[in-house]
Amino acid sequence: MCELKKEDVMRRIMLVDDEINVLHSLERAIGRSEMQENVRVEGYVDTALALQRAAEVPFDAVVSDYRMPSMSGVEFLRSYRQIQPDTVRIILSASTEFDTLLGAINQAEVFRFMAKPWVDEAVREVLLQAFALRDKLREDLRLFNELRQHLGELTPQECEARRLEELEPGITRVNWGTDGSVLLD
Repeated sequence: MCELKKEDVMRRIMLVDDEINVLHSLERAIGRSEMQENVRVEGYVDTALALQRAAEVPFDAVVSDYRMPSMSGVEFLRSYRQIQPDTVRIILSASTEFDTLLGAINQAEVFRFMAKPWVDEAVREVLLQAFALRDKLREDLRLFNELRQHLGELTPQECEARRLEELEPGITRVNWGTDGSVLLD
């Protein structure tokens, strides 16, 4: 059976904002809650480093500022979605323009929009909702894979590879050389 157990999955949140003080403030808001022991938070001021990290470690939720110098939050979340499509995406902005919201929803498939300044309790509530959605997506995938395995469309090896890929993105990908050797990055 294709199963990803809840205890195998650590809650991870990625925060991305070009202002370090905003990152620290968000980290404090999350840290002052009952979820602090079950959550690991990583903050990035550089979108390129954040995308690089997304290729290494799975995150349950990503919170991105809308206005950043290197790329907009929508551009960042759209790129992020290509790396980790099942991560719940949240945008943070001082802007309340309709076009901003619409672009975030349509282009990056954003789950929630959080306004600056925020209320700490609201941040925690949105993150708990994001975790619930992430759990639902995982359970739906587990049930889908179980059905495919039952129908003979998915082998136990493919099921295990998917489980491992969920835990460690990229673990099942191998770069082969022209002579059949394994190339290390």
